[in-house]
Amino acid sequence: MAQATDPRTTGIHLQANGITLHCIETGPKDGPLVILLHGFPEFWWGWRHQIEPLANAGFRVLVPDQRGYNLSDKPEGRWAYDLDTLAKDVVALSETLGYSQCSLVGHDWGGLVAWWAASRHPERIERLIAINAPHPAVAGAYMRRHPSQMLRSSYIGFFQLPYLPEALFSANEYRALKRALLRTSRTGTFSEKDLVEYKRAWSQSGALTGMLNWYRALPLKPPRAFSEKLSMPVLAIWGMQDWSLEFGLCEESLALCTRGEALRFEKATHWVHLEEADAVNRALFGFLKA
Repeated sequence: MAQATDPRTTGIHLQANGITLHCIETGPKDGPLVILLHGFPEFWWGWRHQIEPLANAGFRVLVPDQRGYNLSDKPEGRWAYDLDTLAKDVVALSETLGYSQCSLVGHDWGGLVAWWAASRHPERIERLIAINAPHPAVAGAYMRRHPSQMLRSSYIGFFQLPYLPEALFSANEYRALKRALLRTSRTGTFSEKDLVEYKRAWSQSGALTGMLNWYRALPLKPPRAFSEKLSMPVLAIWGMQDWSLEFGLCEESLALCTRGEALRFEKATHWVHLEEADAVNRALFGFLKA
């Protein structure tokens, strides 16, 4: 069984794209660089079952709190969180460690950033793994053609409102966010101790607004499809019981790749990398070492 990383692990602070990002770094310094990108509403610890196994497999592993989250900088304003900026953060982190290329593994919003970084900076991304995360360029068009997905994604409109989401999420000891994690996952995926760690991250000054600004930035610069397909190897891992994302989004995302493949987990939810950690880790090793 995959060993979970201690949530209180001391990290490092790296300068990237004009801000400071708190990161966990482990693994051999001369190993291939793999950057793990968490989604909403997590922080670096969302990869607690993947960090040490990947490091033990010979990879240099970097896991940032992405901008707006936990102990990383939280720039003010929606424009600081558009996809182009988020993708530049990833490339800048790779450069800071002295790498011209890296592989990306992203879940949820982290997966969208990974897709976007691969599309905007293809020469910098060696391999891409997206876990329950569509390419940003297909999401809008897919929703317009599939009312069921539009309904599943209706929460995004609420997240884009000013002030109200912060008030809801912070009320009653972050009850709404805790319930969201529990409701969308298999029983036992998030323990009470886990929720304590997430609450600690959400409680950081400015964190809720920073996290929500990712959603608020979407209308400012809607993502557009790219004319050229992604040429690097791409693996899309998908928990088929995802409450918010249909598998059709995965299929349309892979249509943008020349070497893309899907790995489905029929009984897993949006949190497949936590629920099926050992199997997901084996898939990561096989794909990244190929």
